[in-house]
Amino acid sequence: MSICEQIRALIPEHAPRDAGLSSPLVLAYMGDTVYDLYVRTVLLHQSDATAHGFHIKASRFVCAQAQAQASERVLPLLSEQELSVFKRGRNAHMGTTAKNATIAQYRAATGLEALVGYLYLKNDDARLNEIMKAALNDITLNTL
Repeated sequence: MSICEQIRALIPEHAPRDAGLSSPLVLAYMGDTVYDLYVRTVLLHQSDATAHGFHIKASRFVCAQAQAQASERVLPLLSEQELSVFKRGRNAHMGTTAKNATIAQYRAATGLEALVGYLYLKNDDARLNEIMKAALNDITLNTL
């Protein structure tokens, strides 16, 4: 049973949300958390840092600049539907801007987060793992 299924089992009275009908910013909201969970999990298995050390390391990979770079690695792998979700996220009107990134980087990061949220809510763990593997291929012991 996937993590998403286990979480949904906690709230059985709710019908599953159709990921394709969710707003791109809702998808990005979920994707941000899922992306962060992947990064933290990878880092945890590659290092024995303190909690603060993990936070510092993770922040290098979950910032808009790093996610924009990750989106460039992921884009060639996307199906038409996935590319559509990415573009919806990238083009969504956001009320905020990134502190340390360009608008283009921030939009690309939001597109990637929307895609991750979409795959998570769709319960497509196998595809989510493929995308995250490509996105996070630069998190190695050499970068820690």
